[in-house]
Amino acid sequence: MPRGDLYPDIGPFETGYLPLSGEHVMYWEQVGNPRGHPALFLHGGPGAGAGAVHRRFFDPGHWRVVIFDQRGAGRSRPLGSLVDNTTAHLVEDIERLRRHLGIERWLLFGGSWGSTLAIAYAQAHPERVVGCVLRGVFLGRPVEVDWFMHGLARVFPDAHAAFAGHLPPAERADLLAGYLRRLTDPDPAIHMAAARAWSAYEGSCSTLLPSPETVASFAQDRTALGLARIEAHYFQHDLFLPPGGLLAHMDRLASVPAEIVQGRYDMICPPATAFDLAAAWHGARLTLIPDAGHSALEPGVRRALVGAVERFRGAP
Repeated sequence: MPRGDLYPDIGPFETGYLPLSGEHVMYWEQVGNPRGHPALFLHGGPGAGAGAVHRRFFDPGHWRVVIFDQRGAGRSRPLGSLVDNTTAHLVEDIERLRRHLGIERWLLFGGSWGSTLAIAYAQAHPERVVGCVLRGVFLGRPVEVDWFMHGLARVFPDAHAAFAGHLPPAERADLLAGYLRRLTDPDPAIHMAAARAWSAYEGSCSTLLPSPETVASFAQDRTALGLARIEAHYFQHDLFLPPGGLLAHMDRLASVPAEIVQGRYDMICPPATAFDLAAAWHGARLTLIPDAGHSALEPGVRRALVGAVERFRGAP
């Protein structure tokens, strides 16, 4: 048990690639205890991919942790592909992976877009979910996408000016359309430049205090391309969510408990969204972190996430 922080670095005990529908192949790995309680880590974005640090939220002696890269992201192939890439596809991919690994039920852990996908999967398959640990809640509503594309300029005018400034003045009235055109351009010089600009913007707004390390990690080519291209694709299509959005179907989670961890100064996914979710979810407990933004790695957030996972240790 760590003293209020992440567990030590650990390597996977098993890795693999799972063919999916269409052209996609999913990278997956398992870490921790092969006979432990199953938990599934869902990365953000969409398109950001998972990393080694994400293994460290779980006690490796207790949990059998499954981590995978969603379609088009990280180590899954092909990188940045938008073909057959929707929320419904991702939910089915999770089910395919669960069956492949012979898991009956698991704890879901997801932040930002990972929280969106966790809720979507849990609503589709509540009988497979022990509970949810969610961070930096994003529900994919139009007002949330508009905040990311435009509203952040109120708090981060410098970062937003650089983001908008990547496009010529004539295209800045519709930032999403302008970026999507560039991110899907076949010329790497065009789509990679747009991907770096988009990802640097998101990284710059993700922490309470400036973090050059966070911005640099977002701007790495593999992360930047998957994140920016897939995120813009999903934004353009209202995150491929059902009519009424996720809040319209919360009755399906009546028997599923949840721990929600939210940075008070999360500017990517402002706390109002987490409040809306907690109000609609009878079995959820919301913890506000008073000195944190959006990143899962800010000290108060990561401590709260480790504690939230621990509270599910005895779940059946």
